[in-house]
Amino acid sequence: MNLKTRAFASILAASAAALITPSAHAADDLAATIRADLPGLVATYRDLHKNPELSFQELRSSAILADAARKAGFEVTEKVGKTGVVAVLRNGPGPTVLIRADMDGLPVVEQTGLPFASTARGVSTAGVESGIMHACGHDTHMTAWIETARLLASHRKDWSGTVVMIGQPAEEVNGGALAMLADGLLTRFPKPDYTIAFHDTASLPSGTIGLRPGFALANVDMVDLTVRGVGGHGAYPQLTRDPIVLASAIVMRLQTLVSRESSPFDPSVVTVGAFHAGAKHNIISDEAQLQLTVRSYSDASRKLLLDGIRRIAKAEAEASAVPADRMPIVTVREPHGSATWNTPELTARMGAVLRARFGEERVREVGPEMAGEDFAEIARTDPQHIQSLLIWVGGRPAEEIDAAAKDGKILPGLHSPFWAPEADKVIAAAAEALTAETLALLPKR
Repeated sequence: MNLKTRAFASILAASAAALITPSAHAADDLAATIRADLPGLVATYRDLHKNPELSFQELRSSAILADAARKAGFEVTEKVGKTGVVAVLRNGPGPTVLIRADMDGLPVVEQTGLPFASTARGVSTAGVESGIMHACGHDTHMTAWIETARLLASHRKDWSGTVVMIGQPAEEVNGGALAMLADGLLTRFPKPDYTIAFHDTASLPSGTIGLRPGFALANVDMVDLTVRGVGGHGAYPQLTRDPIVLASAIVMRLQTLVSRESSPFDPSVVTVGAFHAGAKHNIISDEAQLQLTVRSYSDASRKLLLDGIRRIAKAEAEASAVPADRMPIVTVREPHGSATWNTPELTARMGAVLRARFGEERVREVGPEMAGEDFAEIARTDPQHIQSLLIWVGGRPAEEIDAAAKDGKILPGLHSPFWAPEADKVIAAAAEALTAETLALLPKR
């Protein structure tokens, strides 16, 4: 069964599934508890925001999560997948729900002007020294994770099953989920029946929930393309094989992978983000370097694009009479990011839970995006038995969105040095949503 057929079948199944909702008691006091806890949560958020850490360097952040989960009554294991945290709470018979928060910041110099702005600096996995900022909102993710752990621990009488909460490192470099899996996430700890997570977004009003069944985020590949030629004097091009001209032809031809080889109903992107060649006006270099980002949804689409890049690079080089021992070198960096697939049945089921809690106006179906995430790696290990859902939680004031739409203004979003979400509203909505989803998936027995 292909993905589209499976998605349609799952949606039909969801429409017939019985809706499981948390107890009335739990539903009544979640929001009230979060409101009472919010001052302390905001203080935690500001501390995390002020002290971000780069991928696989999240020592302080992971210690904060581990300490909070331990105090809530979870069994906590640290240093899973280098800096990851796994917290387990067993509460009788029932399914297992895994809840993830990512922890790493970005190599960005913060420019928000916030009184608790980060001034931290560090060296990334690429070996580059820079500022560090939580420009993707992982500080809100961790804070909501802490509150969710506390809420589930204090509501143990309202659910039955097992909760596994993970603080995941290195989402920004697509390595953290794989590192935790390689370190026994699904063998040393209870294997989940469901995996859930959230991500803040600048595209939705603060506190609004976004849902997307099926593909929600894309495969992400980084491709290095070394275009080799035969260098020489710029005044005698006939004696050379110009790699700049060749690389330019490759750049233009690559655009046809999307426009002429991919189905218009199967979104994909091939972007050449960097082109480096030459050092002087009158010298034809012997090499050019291209750096590409490639986005797709299905595994078949990904293969089509990557195979196409290799084919085009080789064919253009042959057309330019480049010697056989100077053919282009195509390197696809690993690990790559796998597309986020939201199980349609689970999305429909949790959508009903969230609409009943937050109201129709605060829960919206949103479109897929070409950004990437590594959350999907967990469910991809056993897609027949693990259902997965990542939701969005809006972090921008509604009036800003409306004003920008009216004026045609482009507002800063994720990964911008200016991104500063309405953190209190993101944290409150996310913690309530994650807790409500878990209570619905783990009914009292």
